[in-house]
Amino acid sequence: MTESLEEKSWWNYLEEDLQELLRQSLLLIDTVEKWRRNPSTGPSTELSRTSSGQEFHDYAFVVFPAAKAYEGFLKKLFLDLGLISPEQYWGKRFRVGKALNPSLKKSLRQKFGVYYKLITYCAGDTGLADTLWDTWRECRNVLFHWFPNEKNAISFEEAKEKFDMILVTLDKAAKECKIV
Repeated sequence: MTESLEEKSWWNYLEEDLQELLRQSLLLIDTVEKWRRNPSTGPSTELSRTSSGQEFHDYAFVVFPAAKAYEGFLKKLFLDLGLISPEQYWGKRFRVGKALNPSLKKSLRQKFGVYYKLITYCAGDTGLADTLWDTWRECRNVLFHWFPNEKNAISFEEAKEKFDMILVTLDKAAKECKIV
């Protein structure tokens, strides 16, 4: 599967550390699949099994490295498209989730509103901006945060779907932004 990543048009656009993060998510997917095929090689039953028999309550950890790579990709993309400044890219205060949020207050849009700048870049089409935001929200934000009365735990199948969603979004961004 790593070979298929390296064949992606955007693969060489990524920094080496971002490539490694995507490989890590693939390694985690492969490892969990091996555990499922041969439970005796998996994690300790008493530590990992729940009452439903699922190995882990939450497989978000499988997506985390890919979500981090997605964040790095977005920052690089935004810089290369001129949507953020080098100071924002290199600084510690720029937040992708804030910048991509379509509900950002109007007073903050000029300085931070990458979502709206991206729509302008795409000649008024909201498709790419919405895809980048939806992927950020579903594959990064929802997985990284916990709120009372919200069960954001995901199954292994859902984790694989979210990993795939990140890859599809990288494909779409690379194609529509003509970065490769």
